Amino acid sequence: MPISCSGVILAGGLGTRFDGRDKARLRIGGRTVLERILDVFEGLFDDIVLVTNDPCRYLEHDLLIVSDLFPQRSSLTGVHAGLFYARHPHAFITACDTPFLRAGLVRLLLDATRPGDDIVVPTTAKGLEPLCAVYSRRCLGPVEDHLRRGNLKIRAIFERVRVRTVPAEQLRVPDPELRSFFNINSPADLAAALELEAAGRGIGKGA
Repeated sequence: MPISCSGVILAGGLGTRFDGRDKARLRIGGRTVLERILDVFEGLFDDIVLVTNDPCRYLEHDLLIVSDLFPQRSSLTGVHAGLFYARHPHAFITACDTPFLRAGLVRLLLDATRPGDDIVVPTTAKGLEPLCAVYSRRCLGPVEDHLRRGNLKIRAIFERVRVRTVPAEQLRVPDPELRSFFNINSPADLAAALELEAAGRGIGKGA
């Protein structure tokens, strides 16, 4: 049977390489990156959580907006908050700077998830993609333990839970160029994203 899953978007980054600009609100093809992700999520999830430490930026969106529960600023802290507030036993988690996330790839990960899996994560030539993955709320305990000990690496918890990987050849079926993993970390990345969109190669949310 399909798993019961929430959708979580992490928007807690400092944007240091963008002079503090909010990456979720960068515009690609006439829409913000966040709006593009929400287009995907709204067709897949009935529970959507946005993790941010600046909630007032996102009040126009009809979704649950939460903040980190631990003081450290890290992606792992955001994963923890997303899992803590998720209404379902599993949560698909993505960063807010992925303008070309494809619904088909997300659906593939959801379909690959079994009730006993703690993490279902894509693996590409670059390695694991922990910010485009399905997490069980059973991960909360290990994540909290790592945060209390100051270990902020997401992949460190993989050694303590049951992980299923999904290889690139399967991921390429719904997303041939693996655009879902394109993220905007710098002005150069933004320029590349705009070029891809203009050339029709960003693909958008996909099927």
